[in-house]
Amino acid sequence: MSLKSQIFDIKSNSAFEKVAFSVFEYQFEHNKVYRSFCDLLYKHPSDISRIEDIPFLPIQFFKSHTIVTQQSSPSVVFSSSGTTGNTTSKHHVTDVSIYEKSYRQAFHHFYGDIEEYTVLALLPSYLERQGSSLIYMVDDLIKRSKKSTSGFYLDTIDELAMLLKSLDAQGEKILLIGVSFALLDFVEKYSFRLKNTIVMETGGMKGRRKELIRTDLHDILCKGFGVSQIHSEYGMTELLSQAYSKGNGIFKCPSWMKVLIRDTEDPLCTLQPTKTGGINIIDLANLNSCSFIATQDLGKTYKNETFEILGRFDHSDIRGCNLLLN
Repeated sequence: MSLKSQIFDIKSNSAFEKVAFSVFEYQFEHNKVYRSFCDLLYKHPSDISRIEDIPFLPIQFFKSHTIVTQQSSPSVVFSSSGTTGNTTSKHHVTDVSIYEKSYRQAFHHFYGDIEEYTVLALLPSYLERQGSSLIYMVDDLIKRSKKSTSGFYLDTIDELAMLLKSLDAQGEKILLIGVSFALLDFVEKYSFRLKNTIVMETGGMKGRRKELIRTDLHDILCKGFGVSQIHSEYGMTELLSQAYSKGNGIFKCPSWMKVLIRDTEDPLCTLQPTKTGGINIIDLANLNSCSFIATQDLGKTYKNETFEILGRFDHSDIRGCNLLLN
C-alpha cells in the first residue's frame, strides 16, 4: 500500500506512529529545506524512536522557502491572507487530490454525508482574494452538497437571512460557515431561532473588528442565532487537514492528524496534557510538503486527545484562519 493510501487508513495510535515514521523518513530524504533543518538539529531517522522526537519545522519557513518534497510542479499554490506589507505564507501543493481526500473524509467523519446539508458560506474576506485553501474546500463542499440554494453569500445578506430562516423552518439540515466578523455583522442586523442549523466559525477578525475572546464571541453568536453551541474549524494555509470543534472550543483531529504541545522555553521539549505551550501539528496529509509543523498558536491538549487553542505567540502575525484568544 502506498504512503498516500496508508495515511487515510489509520485506525489506531500505533498505526499513526508507524505511518508518521515512514513519512518522516520520506521527507527527510526528499525535502531539501526540511533535511537542512533536521541536519542543523543533528536529527536523523536513526535517532527517532518516538513521534515527539521528530523535528517540527517552524511555520514561518512557509513564508521564506518553498517547502516541497520531491521537485514536482505544484498543481495549486495556497497563500495566506496576511496584512499589507507582510510576507504571506505559500503552500505549494503538488497533489491537490490529497487535500480533497483529507477535507472530504474528515468532514464525513465528524458531520456525515455532505449531500444531506445545504451549505451557506459567509466568507467575504476570503472571496476578495486569490489562493485561499478555505475557499477551495468550501466551494467543493457546496458543489458536493447538490442543493440548489447552497452557495457563497457576499453582498446578498438580506437574501441569506430570509433563506436561512425559511430552510431552517422547513427542517432542512444546514451548515452555515463563516468568518467571525461576518457572523457578528450578520447577527447585529438579524436575529434567529435556528433548530436545524450548524453555525461554524472559521476564526479571525482580519482587522475588521476588535478581537474578542472565544467565550464572548460564542456567547454573542449563540444568542444571535438562537443555538446552544457554536462549532469551529481549525485550519491554516500550511496544513491540508482541519480539526473541528462541536462546542466550547474543544477540538478533535481526524485520524491522520495529531497535536502535540511544546515548551515555550525549550521548543524541543514536549509537554504533558493540560500544560499550556506552543502547538505542534503532525498533518500526514502534508505528504508532499512537510507534515511536522511548529505553529505560532498556543494551546493545550487533554488525555482524550482533544485540544484547545488559547491564543498566539505575541510576535506572530494575525492569521486569517486562526481562532481567537481564549
